[in-house]
Amino acid sequence: MTGLARNSHFLGAKLRALRKQNHMTLEELSLRCIAIDAQAAPSVSYLSMIEGGRRFPSEQVLLLFAKVFQRSIAWFSDQNAAIAPVAAAPGAGGATKVPLEPSFLFSKELLQSAIPELLSQTGTSGRQFAHLLIRSYQESSRNEFPDLERAAEDVGKRAFPLTVDDLTRLCKAHGLELRWFERKPVLARSQGRELRSLVRSFYEAPGTVYLNKALQADPARLKFDLAGHLAHKVLHGGDGFKSPHATGGETGGCPEAGGNVAGMDPRDVLHAWRDFECSFFAGALLCPKQPFRRLLTRERYRVEVGKKLVLTPAVIMRRMTKVSPYPYWHFFDAYPPGLLRAVYRGNGIPLPWGNMTQVSDPCPNWAVFRLIGDSSAEAGSQISVLRDEERWSLYCCHSLRTRDMAGNPHVLSVGVDLAPALVANGVDAPQLVERIAEECRRHGGSAKIRKPEAEAIAAVAKVLNIAWVEESLRNNAQIICPRSTRCSRAGNCGNVEATRARDITDVRQEILESLKG
Repeated sequence: MTGLARNSHFLGAKLRALRKQNHMTLEELSLRCIAIDAQAAPSVSYLSMIEGGRRFPSEQVLLLFAKVFQRSIAWFSDQNAAIAPVAAAPGAGGATKVPLEPSFLFSKELLQSAIPELLSQTGTSGRQFAHLLIRSYQESSRNEFPDLERAAEDVGKRAFPLTVDDLTRLCKAHGLELRWFERKPVLARSQGRELRSLVRSFYEAPGTVYLNKALQADPARLKFDLAGHLAHKVLHGGDGFKSPHATGGETGGCPEAGGNVAGMDPRDVLHAWRDFECSFFAGALLCPKQPFRRLLTRERYRVEVGKKLVLTPAVIMRRMTKVSPYPYWHFFDAYPPGLLRAVYRGNGIPLPWGNMTQVSDPCPNWAVFRLIGDSSAEAGSQISVLRDEERWSLYCCHSLRTRDMAGNPHVLSVGVDLAPALVANGVDAPQLVERIAEECRRHGGSAKIRKPEAEAIAAVAKVLNIAWVEESLRNNAQIICPRSTRCSRAGNCGNVEATRARDITDVRQEILESLKG
């Protein structure tokens, strides 16, 4: 690639990032330029070519950009100037989006070559990578899958709640034969660790569902398995291309042969997507949107309502994030020592660990992490303040320690971002969160929320109609961190060894400061 072409790509990337930071469309930028100099102003199509690196602007056009954005001309041509990431739209959910620049390094052809190599070198299986793609898609779409919702409602006719007998009749009506087997938990390997795993059920084409007799004593899990296999029959014609239902498996799956092999098989994405579709369908069948929302409203979103419905807490929590009119939810299903088997982040909360590997420096003050490490605790609600970059965020979660069908302990956690609700209620959310954070810092990272802030949160809890947000005010608020090595507490998280290591960026800045003047 020539120097001019490379310069065009960098300049175009910087212009696009700057324009989007200022919430300006291509048409608006063109009009702003016309207002300054109609003769030299670029058209919308020409601006698009500049941003795509296919044209290099003249000095006259660069001068227009400089006037519109109040930058120097040199800034646009300086390849060392930072390209700021394009922030996600408010409430967009999921991870922060960054520009794929320079764009010539992110062409489809290069990605098709680089991704398999990345997976192979990092030891990431294709199934794990596929579930990461699906999670991002799920978060960016706000869990909205109307086709799956409609398919489930067509089958279940919005009947709620469904019993085991109801689901058995639905399975038979759709041509499924149910057969029972006996099998105890076995020792399996998943993500480099050994754990007990139990095959609960599996599908055999064209229409046979095999069920472990142990499910007869666990109707909540039996209902989910029947609903999931019924989904496969309805959505995919029962072709058999579906994972077994098993406990203790890797992220979003089960310990299948080849499931942990690094690299990517072409079927990995399709297999993972089908598993997701069937799981979503099962939740929509067992908890149809309108009747389930009405029940949650009456019960103030208490997770314990699952006992009345004979549904697992995981089904209740995951459907809760979908049917609530409030969009800023997250959900974690975490296994010790720190592996996330399922994740949803409609509120964009940072992950406490990776969902493909265990990180080396998890923050121990996340509620989900504390419950994993405390076998005496069963459930609890927590308000957390999190410092990410230059902003404090305020979250509330309800977490539950439970066991899967093979006896492995894990923690389910569902939570909301309180800041948007506070703003909607006329509260200065940044100031309120800063006050809570400062109180926590003054008391070593954990403190009782003072009366003015507690009253504001209690009012919001009533608006949201979420009982466990109010209940969390009985407990101390906690400072949590994206990682313990980036701790915002006065001191550290308590599990981080003292170190004399320095950040080279800080050293560089110290050198520059010392040479000034």
